[in-house]
Amino acid sequence: MALLQIAEPNMSAAPHQHRLAVGIDLGTTNSLVATVKSGAASCLADENGEMTLPSVVRYVGNENKIVGKKALSEQKLDPQNTISSAKRLIGRKLPEIDTAHMPYRFGKSEQIIELQTKNGLKTPIDVSADILRELRERAEQSLGGELVGAVITVPAYFDDAQRQATKDAARLAGLNVLRLLNEPTAAAIAYGLDNAAEGTFVVYDLGGGTFDVSVLQLSKGLFEVKATGGNSALGGDDFDHRLFCHIVENNQLSLTDERDVQLLFGLVRHAKEELSRQPEAHIVAELSSGKQINTLITRAEFHALTQHLVAKTIEPVKQALKDAGVAKSDIKGVIMVGGATRMLHVQQAVGAFFGQTPLNNLNPDQVVALGAAMQANVLAGNKNDGEWLLLDVTPLSLGLETYGGLAEKIIPRNSTLPTARAQEFTTFKDGQTAMTIHVVQGERELVADCRSLAKFTLRGIPPMVAGAARIRVTFQVDADGLLSVSAREQTTGVQAQVEVKPSYGLDDETITQMLRDSMSNAKDDAAARARAEAKVEAEGLISAIQAALTLDGDLLSADELNQINGLIARLIASLSAHTAEQIRALVQELSHATDDFAARRMDRNIQRALGGMRVEDL
Repeated sequence: MALLQIAEPNMSAAPHQHRLAVGIDLGTTNSLVATVKSGAASCLADENGEMTLPSVVRYVGNENKIVGKKALSEQKLDPQNTISSAKRLIGRKLPEIDTAHMPYRFGKSEQIIELQTKNGLKTPIDVSADILRELRERAEQSLGGELVGAVITVPAYFDDAQRQATKDAARLAGLNVLRLLNEPTAAAIAYGLDNAAEGTFVVYDLGGGTFDVSVLQLSKGLFEVKATGGNSALGGDDFDHRLFCHIVENNQLSLTDERDVQLLFGLVRHAKEELSRQPEAHIVAELSSGKQINTLITRAEFHALTQHLVAKTIEPVKQALKDAGVAKSDIKGVIMVGGATRMLHVQQAVGAFFGQTPLNNLNPDQVVALGAAMQANVLAGNKNDGEWLLLDVTPLSLGLETYGGLAEKIIPRNSTLPTARAQEFTTFKDGQTAMTIHVVQGERELVADCRSLAKFTLRGIPPMVAGAARIRVTFQVDADGLLSVSAREQTTGVQAQVEVKPSYGLDDETITQMLRDSMSNAKDDAAARARAEAKVEAEGLISAIQAALTLDGDLLSADELNQINGLIARLIASLSAHTAEQIRALVQELSHATDDFAARRMDRNIQRALGGMRVEDL
């Protein structure tokens, strides 16, 4: 019998042929690209032997641009057209960011950030695409062929908008995204495979502009993310900024020339790095005004200035441990990721919190890219022995709005990805032929306290009495953490769906605050939900009784009718101010008062149904 060689579309059918795939760490300050060669992951260097690519793009006009180290060196000469830290802006709206210390000229769009440059308006997606394109070209030149795909890393707490924006940037750069991979998870892959580690680990990732923490369970090749946390507006840049402000205040500087600002920021960054190696650093500069700066910064002074920033990273760590249901004593190791973790007081704070020395035997700048390369190697089909499996999670609950403004959770937070869940709903009013599906994200009980992601309408529902229609709503989250929602009426098969691409926004600080709010307001939220549910129950009863009175009100005496209408009025008045218990008490009173009326209606309906029929027909 002949055997057929089967291959994936666009991939070689030759089992021996190595498919070219890379892992990309798209960082706030620096970016890297790595691949697996001869069974080992390594970062790829440019023609000058440099592995890190500064995440900086300078737009010089006529569609020309400079990417990387040269752009960074020219930033102080042309700050308005040289864009750095685009990762802090991607997937965000202008009102959500602090523009006070940014030299850029912003566009007027309220939906997506736009930057005015010599090459026209550029979004953070465009800037990120230019960086990714540079890395793709480096990889293809180094590997001698076209890439089949890339795994691109993102902060664990990037929301759906930020992930989608990153994917859009990759597409613009000509990359096939095999997967978006959480940065801490990528680091765990590198550490887990290199050190053959098993147990519960924490990944502490402090990069240039973002902080991530993940709790992972490693066991016999299984990488399971138990919980994630972080802050997408906290990183090494903030330490630079604090030291910068200290220098400005101490020297009583009034910086009006943006080139002076960029010069001083560069010196401050260098001093910060020096203080990780030696106890003091000098900042010496001559400004455009002729003013001389000669300041000595000690390590102890720097640590005191920025200790509050280190403390801000510990709060998400505590929350992640709580979410994962583990204690500090359960943690086998703490993996340090990101160049900012080289700061000694960061390592000391993490060591003191966990009571153990953090793991830092791999290069913290490269570990994310190396882990991404290993994952890319598997997804490209080069590693088929199934030695390890990766399970990631979604950071916030996903659900939809139900009648009364209630948020019904379909996929709870920290659910393993990819995942799909479905739930059946029904109509609230008689004859309802359409339903608006409002998708929300968050932990609170009321829609008003959650984040709106998307809305779409299911039309063509057959007109039926309230509660008779069966509408099945399905949520699907893929391995990249991107959501799609579909709704189907089970009787007719009519269907509607949406790929959820929310308005860009919701940084990690907001997510952390949402989680805090959900816990601190749990009691109030439960009361609010109970009240909303009681209100829905009351409105449904009122609607049903009023419809019955219209049809069969003649079965009641004037006194009985007045009593029922009086109770309805009392119930309606209670909806705006009473508690759930009070509303339910009035519902019960009204229901009891109409029991006899319901019995009379049933007798009449039986008489109507049997009228004119013979006994033998029955």
